[in-house]
Amino acid sequence: MRRVRLTLEYDGIGFHGWQRQATGERTVQGVIEEALDRLPGKRGPLCAAGRTDAGVHALAMVAHVDKATDLPDERLRLALNAHLPREITVLDVVTAPDGFEAQFDCTYRRYLYRLKVYRDQPAGLALERDRVLPVFRRLDVEAMDMAAETFVGARDLSVFATQETRSRTRTVYLCALERCREELRLHVAADGFLRNMVRAMVGTLLWVGKGRLSPDDMHGILESRDRTCAGNNVPPQGLYFVEAGYRDWDRVRSDTVARERISSVLG
Repeated sequence: MRRVRLTLEYDGIGFHGWQRQATGERTVQGVIEEALDRLPGKRGPLCAAGRTDAGVHALAMVAHVDKATDLPDERLRLALNAHLPREITVLDVVTAPDGFEAQFDCTYRRYLYRLKVYRDQPAGLALERDRVLPVFRRLDVEAMDMAAETFVGARDLSVFATQETRSRTRTVYLCALERCREELRLHVAADGFLRNMVRAMVGTLLWVGKGRLSPDDMHGILESRDRTCAGNNVPPQGLYFVEAGYRDWDRVRSDTVARERISSVLG
């Protein structure tokens, strides 16, 4: 048995999230473990840096697994991809130290949420329906960007929590909007994420963009710790897991990694 670190890309639309379900739904973890079982040698459980929900995608999810195999890393990557459906691709396989933990060694995680204004340019609405959140009215992007900046810092984020039983205190390192032609991209990095946290952030920023809230309202909303004061959870199809970090947060380094990954896949 040796511990291997996998870097995974997947399209989340056809899966009931990452985590294997006792009731048998199709999940990313379950499909990859089935592929591992088709290769000679026993294995341990597949553990990921994050557990994405149904419909959420990944550009570079990190996971680890213990596998009894003599295959070199690159041969193991090719063999796994031969047994995986096209919705999942193993981008990289590296033999890891025995104590490496994809989840617990991870110091930060970074997500991207894509929105696109289709009011005047509907081209792509049908083809991108499972990749981006469509918006049908113009938004005050400057106000949204100002509001997003208030989410940065260490605080109780109960206002964005959905059915959360863990501690709700998180440190948000980055929350910023980027304009990319008609598309808006929200970049969020934190030491950890509550369930549906990014989707609630986006829903709140949409209220700002539509004039229902102002950037000045954000501090009071955060301090309220009341989920009903923030925006609705937006649908999952615009959400992408971009990076699992294993060093201290560095904005420049993370931006470089994210830019390369996003541009190579999404343009």
